[in-house]
Amino acid sequence: MTSESNTVLDRAELTRDIVSTFVRSNPISPADLPALVAAVHAMLQQLSAPQAPEPIARPTPAVSVRKSITREFLICLEDGKPFKSLKRHLRSRYNLTPEEYRARWNLPADYPMVAPNYADERSKLAKAMGLGKERRAVTAE
Repeated sequence: MTSESNTVLDRAELTRDIVSTFVRSNPISPADLPALVAAVHAMLQQLSAPQAPEPIARPTPAVSVRKSITREFLICLEDGKPFKSLKRHLRSRYNLTPEEYRARWNLPADYPMVAPNYADERSKLAKAMGLGKERRAVTAE
């Protein structure tokens, strides 16, 4: 037997089981029985028919991608709020990594997660603290 004929037999058996269970609990006239069988069978057939998947709706950004980057802050495409750094906001609010955020909005791999001026400030601060320089070897004299 093919899988299609198995499905037809399964539907027939299910129809029989559903109708017999219904008739045991609910009085029905013999004249109404064929209509009940037909209705149950039609519903089972409809439920077993392949369903077309619902189209996936692309999300609409709160602002355009081009306008989301300014010198002072980045605007989150999810909610339109400005941030100096998006990474923490994305993780805590939407449970997204920067890579997932970029993929969701079809952003380039080099899309920043930190506002340019903020990155410059942090860079200057780190340089002033002496970070990023090799430690000089201390010679024992």
